[in-house]
Amino acid sequence: MKAFYQLLKEKFPTRADILTEIINLEAICHLPKGTEHFVSDLHGEYPAFDYILRTCSGSVKSKIQECFDLYELSAMDSQEFCLFVYYPEQKIAFDKQTLSHNALQAKLIALVPIQIQVLKYLGNKYTRSKVRKSLPANFAYIIEELLAEIERNPDKEGYFDAIIDKITELNQLEELVIALSYVIQRLAVDVLHVVGDIYDRGKYPDIILNRLEKLPNVDIQWGNHDITWMGAVSGSYACMINVIRIAARYNNLTLIEDRYGINLRKLVDYSRKYYQPVSAFDPILDEGELSQEENNLLNVVQQATAILQFKLESRLIHRRPDFQLEHRQVLEMIDYAQKTICLKGRDYALSDFNSGRIAAENPCALDDEEEKLLKQLMHAFQTSECLKRHVDFLFEKGSMYLQYNGNLLFHGCIPLHENGDFKSLKIKNRSYSGKELLDFYEKEIRQSYRHPDKHEDFSTDLFWYLWVGENSSLFGKKAMTTFERYFIKDKATHEEVKNPYYRLRNKESVCRDILKEFGLSEEGHIINGHTPVKEKDGENPVKAGGKMLVIDGGFAKAYQKKTGLAGYTLVFNSYGMLLVAHQPFTNSQDVLMGNYDILSTRRLVEESSRRILVKDTNIGHRICDEIKHLEYLYRHFDKY
Repeated sequence: MKAFYQLLKEKFPTRADILTEIINLEAICHLPKGTEHFVSDLHGEYPAFDYILRTCSGSVKSKIQECFDLYELSAMDSQEFCLFVYYPEQKIAFDKQTLSHNALQAKLIALVPIQIQVLKYLGNKYTRSKVRKSLPANFAYIIEELLAEIERNPDKEGYFDAIIDKITELNQLEELVIALSYVIQRLAVDVLHVVGDIYDRGKYPDIILNRLEKLPNVDIQWGNHDITWMGAVSGSYACMINVIRIAARYNNLTLIEDRYGINLRKLVDYSRKYYQPVSAFDPILDEGELSQEENNLLNVVQQATAILQFKLESRLIHRRPDFQLEHRQVLEMIDYAQKTICLKGRDYALSDFNSGRIAAENPCALDDEEEKLLKQLMHAFQTSECLKRHVDFLFEKGSMYLQYNGNLLFHGCIPLHENGDFKSLKIKNRSYSGKELLDFYEKEIRQSYRHPDKHEDFSTDLFWYLWVGENSSLFGKKAMTTFERYFIKDKATHEEVKNPYYRLRNKESVCRDILKEFGLSEEGHIINGHTPVKEKDGENPVKAGGKMLVIDGGFAKAYQKKTGLAGYTLVFNSYGMLLVAHQPFTNSQDVLMGNYDILSTRRLVEESSRRILVKDTNIGHRICDEIKHLEYLYRHFDKY
């Protein structure tokens, strides 16, 4: 400890320096906690996510309304002011269509003092240093001066107006309004939690990640769809082929080819060479139409990757008996002469099944052409600069689970037995369950990512288990029935039986046991994504007496017909927790027209008996530890 205090003294070389820091940290501890915003299951739907982020699920609007009520800001309707804050560039462009230049300038000049007042109101819960860091460099000095003079002291009223006049004269008024709007957005949320599944189905997961990279405080709990992209870059052939198959299924190959720069030409040629379009592999379209040529291309690519995936999975099952996936050796259950498959003692006819690339005597065998194709694709995935950057970000900001401010966040489930005991996975004669199981998963996949040249080692194979395994906390079902959904018409075979967790999480006692397992107080909450809440069937996202909150964001359009809405997000501020339900997003133009609000319901989940302060949070606990060390150094300054 002596070395620690000597280093601390180098940072604070005088007693006055230490005292100043203690007072500063103590003051921070007594500020209100920042707002946490929880989203989940974004599935590439950037426009809807962008709106949710800009509005903080309605929290920005609430704060603006509070400010308008408090300061009687009547120069502009609060709803119109919100539009300027949400979409400043688009709102200015929209108004240019109906207002003269002078009228628009007058409107923006009147807008700036209101923006400054709202910004000052939001900044009251932060230190001046934090507010200063949130300001854009090109306007930082100007905004600080405006914040200092917003109370419009009569002696300095001309000073405030002179700044705005000069900004206008230099044609920077629009830029200032835009900058202020984004600072307001930023200060409305202290931290964003993404509870899994950024990838697949929707077209723009890369744009979502580009946006997340720019946020000052974000964390990610990996989802099952994220893990396959991470696995692909880490060297898993099965994950890589699965990623391509799903992209073809949802008409999203442009993400891989055009934006990630991964050349699929040889795969396309291979697919066209050996497969013909069949109805089971028609792509799923949420909107728009495809030409017959485009449809056929996606169809055959999906077929080719599906068969390659089943081969790769079969090989993995053989080399990983500990995974206990023998019941998914579907290629070895087929009678290739009769084109039937035996599942659980019953024979089923196979439809649209092309076995031309499968050797009946050794179904998992890959020929030289396929081996070469897979290596070429893997090289392309692992050398994609943009994809590598995004996966780096997922590893840097992500984890299997997160304990934050007394709450437990994870995407899918904690595998349980029917009686509520933690279900274990036995690997190399050692069993893992509960928290230890998730820690084991994370340790292994991080090991794989550090060694991307290894393609069939245990750590790399574990990515695939996390996608399909019964004891995967990201999947949590007995089997993934991809094969059956493609080739067997009897829908009874398509069922994917869920882990008991998804039923038992309705029990408060079970949730309390899980919180205890992760070292958290029983007063905390578990926050999940992964499973869409079927509100139209009466399902409640608040379960177990408020201990369990399911916030699948419902952004994926494919789920919205089943659920009856577009899902949920969560806001946790210094007063308590609000669950926000959403309607499907259309476009920003509808928002600007004032005809649309994605937010449908704000439901109070839990109200704090007193306002929660920074000292009550994870950050506050660390600050309190720092204060203790500084106080010790202050009292024993001469000793070091």
